[in-house]
Amino acid sequence: MTQLFLISGLSGSGKSIAIKLLEDNGFYCVDNLPAELLPTLIANLQQAGNRQIAVAVDVRSGGSVRELPALIEQFREQGIDVRLLFLDANNDELVKRYSETRRRHPLSNDTLTLPECVQQERDLLADIGSIGHRIDTSDLNPNALRAWVKSFIQLDRARLTLLFQSFGFKHGIPLDADMVFDVRCLPNPHYNPFLRPLTGRDAPVIQFLEPLPAVQQMYDDIRSFVERWLPAYVADNRSYLTVAVGCTGGQHRSVYLTERLAHHFAPQQQVLVRHRELG
Repeated sequence: MTQLFLISGLSGSGKSIAIKLLEDNGFYCVDNLPAELLPTLIANLQQAGNRQIAVAVDVRSGGSVRELPALIEQFREQGIDVRLLFLDANNDELVKRYSETRRRHPLSNDTLTLPECVQQERDLLADIGSIGHRIDTSDLNPNALRAWVKSFIQLDRARLTLLFQSFGFKHGIPLDADMVFDVRCLPNPHYNPFLRPLTGRDAPVIQFLEPLPAVQQMYDDIRSFVERWLPAYVADNRSYLTVAVGCTGGQHRSVYLTERLAHHFAPQQQVLVRHRELG
């Protein structure tokens, strides 16, 4: 079966890193292809014997990028394993990246400022972002992004992927979250000098949090909520569901609960774990 990975997203969000990683993993990669040329490209590469293909399609393709959702359905009807990876970042971070590199935004002209270009691009890609696996790269370094993309290409597309992600509210809510749970009301290990440099994966922090009734109640509530609504997301033909758990800094409480939730659901679901602030 042919595997087709489509890379899209906001300019400056890390698409070049993703496409290079796919190339390093044996994919035939094409960057900046107009969407209307995808069927011809795929047919030619299949005829040449290529079964792992990755293509970056974004606003550089012009208006044809809007054809992507229909093309994805067309490819799936042909028996092609199609996966869409959508990279995103908050507007301030994207503006910062362009300002630092002094690159020209694809939508730049004499009338739009850089922030306006970023927002216009976000509006143009809104429909595409809703059908793919989204990764918020706002606070990710390149190595963390490579690791996340590598875990994505190893997934079984036939099953819904349940992604548990910890984060710190002081760094903003992840753009790729479908469910967000706030656990800042729980006792904070940060105020214990011994526990402060550790994380929610370390035994002393686990031993601090685990016996607390409030922590157990929060875990039970999040677990039961996800269990109750997960069948509805499966019935809606969702391929990915991201559950984000946030505390103040994203180091202790959210990490502990994310690990525990992932451990509970792993026997029944395809599970990924990400700790944004530990990346």
